[in-house]
Amino acid sequence: MANSLTNDLMHQLQGQPLQQMSQQLGLEPGEAANAVSAALPLLMGALGRNASQPQGAQALFGALQKDHAGLDLGSVLGSVLGGGGQGEGSNILGHVFGAREQAAAQGLGAATGMGGDRANALLKMLAPIVMAYLAKRMLGGGGGNAQAASPQALGEVLGQEQQQLRQQGGLGGGLLGAVLDRDGDGDADVSDLLKLGGSIFTGGR
Repeated sequence: MANSLTNDLMHQLQGQPLQQMSQQLGLEPGEAANAVSAALPLLMGALGRNASQPQGAQALFGALQKDHAGLDLGSVLGSVLGGGGQGEGSNILGHVFGAREQAAAQGLGAATGMGGDRANALLKMLAPIVMAYLAKRMLGGGGGNAQAASPQALGEVLGQEQQQLRQQGGLGGGLLGAVLDRDGDGDADVSDLLKLGGSIFTGGR
């Protein structure tokens, strides 16, 4: 099975980027790695859910082309970790999660134990990174190896990614379901998310 987008991006963030994120958030490196590995599936899965609708795929494809194509992941990382990009991250989160934005941050904060404020800061850091990564991966970096050169193809690739994340389960997959699926009304049940967090800390699934 091909390496998932989420795993690939997580791999690219190992080392210095994760170290800098942990310092900015005031977390131990291990805690930061755990938090990022839960946050990335949440962002990718939410994008996959949005792109499952033709209008959503069209809007995301347009945003990647207009605002994120040709950006080097390293320079985006540098900007975000240098304290820039927070406003952009906030805008992206608004589009990605809509009414579920607060639930996503609360859920991530509860499940990882880092609290909603730090979880929100982490999501704002990661949002521009995820978009730059997707633009490079989907539209190609000029090398002609674009994986999804149309909105439909983008929707398919992200749809498969979301499915894969859910099947993997774990913290990221569980969070994705808890935040996005709650009766379809955007209200995450925080008590469920706390149970999810509890099961992580007690070694449960």
